[in-house]
Amino acid sequence: MSTYFSAEVQAGIDAARKKAQKQRHRLRVEADGQSVRVLRFLEDGFTLDAQTAPQLRGLVNLYDGSKHLYQCLVIATDEEDGEMHYEFKRFTPASDQAPVDFYRGETVPAGLLDRPN
Repeated sequence: MSTYFSAEVQAGIDAARKKAQKQRHRLRVEADGQSVRVLRFLEDGFTLDAQTAPQLRGLVNLYDGSKHLYQCLVIATDEEDGEMHYEFKRFTPASDQAPVDFYRGETVPAGLLDRPN
């Protein structure tokens, strides 16, 4: 049995694979006001569709739907099988609270009571 496909069939298979990957992930990258859907999220980076991927370098934000997950510094490394691979230089989880510069104890007061005059 032969595993050879004609060029048209192989192109159709590749297009269907990319479409399925795009639908499966809700992850997207935002940079410079552009939003691009992530094809694969890897341990050391992520991949985008090479035909539509912008040349990202520097600070980007990763979202899962509308939830901000990570703030990253990335660099484009290589293109393979129609996917552009971006590697993390820095990978920081996003937080909805500002960092504090003091220790917060286990027991914190619930509020402040004013002294009656």
